[in-house]
Formats: sequence, structure tokens, C-alpha cells
Amino acid sequence: MQVNVQQNALQQSSRPGALRALRTRRLRLASHVCASSSSSQAPAGEKVAGASSGEGEGGRFDARAFRRSLNRTGRYVRQTTNDPASLSLMEDHGVGYSSVGLVARMRTGDLTFELGDVSVKLAKSYGFCWGVERAVQMAYEARKAYPGRQLHITNEIIHNPSVNNRLKEMHVKFIEDRGEGLGKDFSEVQEGDVVILPAFGASVQEMRLLNEKKVQIVDTTCPWVSKVWNTVDFQARKDHTSIIHGKWAHEETVATASFAGNYVIVKDLKEANYVSDYILNGGSKAEFLSKFSKAVSDDFDPDTMLERVGVANQTTMLKGETEAIGKLFEKTMLTKFGPASLKDHFLVMDTICDATQERQDAMYELVGRQDSPEEAVDMILVVGGYNSSNTSHLQEIAEEYGIPSFWLDSAARIGPGNSVEFKTMTHELKRIDGNWLPEGKIRVGVTSGASTPDRVVEDILDKIFELKVPGFEGVEKLKEEQRVSSEH
Repeated sequence: MQVNVQQNALQQSSRPGALRALRTRRLRLASHVCASSSSSQAPAGEKVAGASSGEGEGGRFDARAFRRSLNRTGRYVRQTTNDPASLSLMEDHGVGYSSVGLVARMRTGDLTFELGDVSVKLAKSYGFCWGVERAVQMAYEARKAYPGRQLHITNEIIHNPSVNNRLKEMHVKFIEDRGEGLGKDFSEVQEGDVVILPAFGASVQEMRLLNEKKVQIVDTTCPWVSKVWNTVDFQARKDHTSIIHGKWAHEETVATASFAGNYVIVKDLKEANYVSDYILNGGSKAEFLSKFSKAVSDDFDPDTMLERVGVANQTTMLKGETEAIGKLFEKTMLTKFGPASLKDHFLVMDTICDATQERQDAMYELVGRQDSPEEAVDMILVVGGYNSSNTSHLQEIAEEYGIPSFWLDSAARIGPGNSVEFKTMTHELKRIDGNWLPEGKIRVGVTSGASTPDRVVEDILDKIFELKVPGFEGVEKLKEEQRVSSEH
């Protein structure tokens, strides 16, 4: 299912009413993905005594059936209500799409803006995706729908500090990981409380615990993440080990692994090649298990559990690398078992998130014009949370092309004066003191991760203009007639 039609429509509209209409269409699309994904069969998992709503064949726990059973509890919400007051508050807080600011102005035109010595070029696809917006909207609606009840969230709603700080201001308690392998502390969660599951989901173990506590669950999991869960479910039912391209500690991958049967998580092509070589040539079982000690299912045996494999991915990983890993294991199983038996030993389904793919494609287009004097940029601003996987990959693309690139999570990283603190793709925190922006004209390319509200981008660009444009007093907001004309 493609969502780029929705993105194109959004780029042509900035009027608040039109934005709400587009929101409704996107969220209907999300609901369709939810509904269509619920029909997949679930994998066999661990045995759980007395789990009446999750029993599968042979008495084994069926994670997918358990998740479906939550709908019958009367304490499970997975849809938005499009509450006008909640949508209005999101706009006031700047945790959604810009309707009147600089990003909206660029979106209504040719994605460029010029003021004084500064020219800005916005990537064609950037910022909030519909899955992220849906999650934030559901969290805001939960606060409105359950007045007087304590709200919790099992992790950051999305990987953006400004949005998470807003939820804390609204008295949503974040369930913290205690570290040192102790896991999260759910002791403060009481019967009747409301618990929000974030956009990248929660493990099935957490869902079971919350169900036992008889809390109201508001599940904001992105439907594209649920699609990956269905994929590993299907692979397990076919007795295939899931090779998951992702980061073993990332919340989304933790959740995905909980819905899988046997699995091994590879973070990059190098680790994938190691697994491929083991499949073809064998090796030290002890070394394999040591290397992937935190990235394999319980009692994993690489000598017996890599005869049939399927590939899935964390939705925010680099698209090209996920595709390369899929091709690698297809070739591996083809080499080992031959063409006639390939279909019995290898499964692959497209689990690359459209929003992630579109932002990466747009970034490649932005940086790929450096040979054109009219379109080359002097620097790139990559805006997004420092724990955002999809944002890190946008930074990686800019660095790959050798363009000075600055990954910023907020406008507070700029200053005092002409200084900046930023991160690189390796998450190294760096600082330039006093001579960051050069004198004279500069052309700045801008993109933002899928968890980044437009307001954060606008605040950062305001800082750039303050440094480069004497007497800067802000970018004029779009007038009503300009916002209306942008729909045509």
C-alpha cells in the first residue's frame, strides 16, 4: 500500500481545515492497514500456563491471537477519534504539521525560501509521517478522553524530545527502564489507569502484563510496524527463522522479536555476511552465540535453526541495506539448496516503511545535485531526535556525499553566537565555537526525520536567520488567502 499520494496532497495544502481533512484521510488509510493486517496467522511462541486467550496449536502461546483478543476486553483502543479540541491543542503546541510558518510557506511553493544571504532548500519528503502523527494524536486524545485518570506511556511516544516533553507537561508518566537488565518498572501502574503504547509498539510480554493489571490500553503502534509483526508471525508459522535487520536494543525491534519464533537480529550488512557465511560453511557455534548473545531468541542453535530463513526489518533502517540483506540471504539459500528448493528455505516480504523510504529517496535527491552550481548546497541541516534511527540514516546519507552536515535535535543546539553543537551519524557529539556559519551567501539544505514536528525545523531556521540577517524579526506567517490558494 502506498501513501505518497497523501504526502503529495499534504505538500499542496497548509490551511488548518485542509490539514485536518488530510489527517482524516491518512488515518483512514492507517485503519485500513490495521484491519488488513489482522488476518495473518500468528506464530508459535513460548508456553504460558493458563493463557486462555492466547493458546495456539499444541498449547503454545499465540502472540497474534492474544493481541487480537484485547479487542474483546473493552479496555483496548486502537483508533483515533479526530477530536477537534485535541487537534487544536496539537497545533498550538507545534507537535504536528506547520500550517502558517516557514515550512508551510515552502511547502506551498517550490520548497525554497530566500532571505538576505540565506537560501533554504527543503527536501521533497521530510518530517512527520502519518504513523507518527496518528500516535501523537491518539496520545493527545487519550488525555482528553480520560480526565482524572493517571496516564502512563511505556516509552517515548516518538523519538522527539519536544513532543515527549509536551506529554510530560500534560501529566503523562513515562515508565522508565531501570537498567542493568532489570527491565521497566510497572509498579506504579494500577488497575483503572490508562497506558499508552508508543508508535513503535510494545512487546507482547508488556501487553500481557498490562492486560493482567486491567488497565485501559491505548495502542498507538504504527500500522507499518504491525505489518512487520505479521511478517515474522508468518515466518514462524512456516518454521522459518526470522533474520531481522535492526538494532537489538531498539524498542521497535524488541517488540518485533517478541512476535517472532526463532530469530537473529543483524544490525548491518557485515553481520548479515557473517550469518550467511555460517549457513554456507559452518563455524564455531560458541563464537556465533557470543557474537549475537543479545540478538537471538532463547535457546538459539545456529546449526539447526538456519536451514529455513525469512527476512524482516526494523522499519527505520536504511532501505538500500535492507534490500541488500534480503538479496544476500536469497543468494545464500539458493547456493546451499538450489533453485528447486529455494521457496522451501527462504521467505521475504516487503516490510520497508513507505515514509522511511520516501525521506531517504528525497535526501538522495537533495544531496545528488552537487554538480549543479544552481542547486548545490553548502551545508545540510538534519533535524530530529538524537535517538531517532530514521534521522540517523538521513545524516548518514549526507555524510556519504561529503557535504558538511549537522544533526540537530532542537534550536537550543545553536549558540551562543555563531556556535553549534551537533551529532554525526556515529552519534559523536561535536561542537564548533564561534565560526560555524561563513560570511556571505550560503545555501542550506534541510530535512527532518519522521518523528520531527515542523515547528522544530522552523525554530532552527529562525536561529540561522538571526545569525545571518541583520534585524531579523521572524518570517511572516501565511495569510488565510495564501493558505486557501495553496490547495489549488
